[in-house]
Amino acid sequence: MYTHSKDVVRSGVPLKDAKRALIMIHGRGATPESIISLEEHLYLIDTAILAPRAANNSWYPYSFMAPVEDNQPALDSALSVINGLVDDVVAQGIERKNIYFLGFSQGACLALEYVTRHADTYGGMIAFTGGLIGKELEQGNYKGDFNNTPVLITTGDPDPHVPLSRVEESVAILKKMNARVDLKVYRGRVHTIQIEELELANEQVLV
Repeated sequence: MYTHSKDVVRSGVPLKDAKRALIMIHGRGATPESIISLEEHLYLIDTAILAPRAANNSWYPYSFMAPVEDNQPALDSALSVINGLVDDVVAQGIERKNIYFLGFSQGACLALEYVTRHADTYGGMIAFTGGLIGKELEQGNYKGDFNNTPVLITTGDPDPHVPLSRVEESVAILKKMNARVDLKVYRGRVHTIQIEELELANEQVLV
């Protein structure tokens, strides 16, 4: 039920002609088309956009704060899809330093989990309301060096799905791995993405 196929919606510049790539990961109950709709607000010159589709519109069945084993095999399947997209981008001659990631909610959690398990010099990471996955974080999963990769994490406080404490715990891990992290907390913000957050993504990551 939660085995994900490589179903990818594309936008922007064709990958073979692009100078950089943005992997956009939708949230629970959403679609690739919904996350791609943000592109009109983002600085994406010469950028190929790849947005994978989750099986049944969900990357894993339970909360990202549930024990990891409860969300298997869906989580490993989802991470494999993202890894396959990165391999596809690299195969087209785009280096990892020109690969960017963006996710919202469940998609932000998945994006953060992927890049932190595969830390490298990326173009940047944008997590709109998300944190690393698991009831307790397994430090041994997170290896590598971000080499000053810019990471923007935004969240509401309180958020009905993503506790601020987990966001802050995630930020600490990324910083320890040499990511250049900026965290923006919006008091009382509902579970959404504001225009201001998109502007911050442009200013701090995509430009």
